[in-house]
Amino acid sequence: MNSSKSPGLAGFGVLKNTTCHTEKKISVFFSIIFMTVGILSNSLAIVILMKAYQRFRQKSKASFLLLASGLVVTDLFGHLINGAIAVFVYASDKDWIRFNQSNILCSVFGICMVFFGLCPLFLGSVMAVERCIGVTKPIFHSTKMTSRHVKMMLTMVCLFAVLIALLPILRFRAYQIQASRTWCFYKTEHVEDWEDRFYLLLFSCLGFLALAISFLCNAVTGITLLRVKFKTQQRQGRSHHFEMIIQLLAIMCVSCICWSPFLVTMARIGINKGGSKDTCETILFALRMATWNQILDPWVYILLRKAVLKNLYKITSGCCGVHVINLHMWELSSIKNSLKVAAISESPGSSKQINLQPLSSMGQ
Repeated sequence: MNSSKSPGLAGFGVLKNTTCHTEKKISVFFSIIFMTVGILSNSLAIVILMKAYQRFRQKSKASFLLLASGLVVTDLFGHLINGAIAVFVYASDKDWIRFNQSNILCSVFGICMVFFGLCPLFLGSVMAVERCIGVTKPIFHSTKMTSRHVKMMLTMVCLFAVLIALLPILRFRAYQIQASRTWCFYKTEHVEDWEDRFYLLLFSCLGFLALAISFLCNAVTGITLLRVKFKTQQRQGRSHHFEMIIQLLAIMCVSCICWSPFLVTMARIGINKGGSKDTCETILFALRMATWNQILDPWVYILLRKAVLKNLYKITSGCCGVHVINLHMWELSSIKNSLKVAAISESPGSSKQINLQPLSSMGQ
């Protein structure tokens, strides 16, 4: 069936000659496990971030915590909505013709897949920009990055992701049932029209752009923190710098590893006009890799906290037979301490006037 002429039956043609078969029991099991683990992980991360936000509500860390909370809330709803639809499709034996006559469910599924795919990537890049500004330009950050501005940025990011997700609907291009008959997305088979190729390439380019911004800003932040550390030679900031750099590396690695296969696959399909060396199994594997990003994101904030890193440092030092250095009880968070150190290092004449004792008194 020609989906461009019959949008109400979009994608049903792929149901006739599908070459991709998935074991129903195994697929349902994996869908339920992914959804459950994702919901529990993100719920726990939300509780931790909300408690931290209440503690640092009037301080510089509040903007970062607000953005992080927005990220895990988006991941949570992504697991709830996409997971529920996927489980329903499997439970209905993937009989789309029976429950999707008007193509409403497939359209909703496709919109959610695009929105909950791009929005976390956009939020990750915004978080990286915010941290980079906070470390390199602390005075500008403290005056301009208020909670109101952060909420405005969250709203703009979500609206932009919604616009991208609704673009095919606004152009009267229905989302397509994929060859595995388990999810909906842009057209990925026999892509000949330039507009179908444009959507695939737009999704991939926006995803890669978000990852590139995150990588660049995180690299600048990490280098700045290391330069400040070696310049001041203070022991108190050692643990805070360590925590910050580890979080940056973890977030960056998780996003790149999980999303790169799917983004590359979609870009290759768009460039090759869907003439495809990418089989249905390959696309499903890349999709499941991207799903793991939403599961692992909250664990970065759950595990890579100062208390957990402190205990890991003690255990590692004990196993290696190294005497554990007093880390000054981790008085300040990494971001707050980094802001103060960066502000001191940027002030004129600070290298001559500031010694270690005043820095220690600031932490108290």
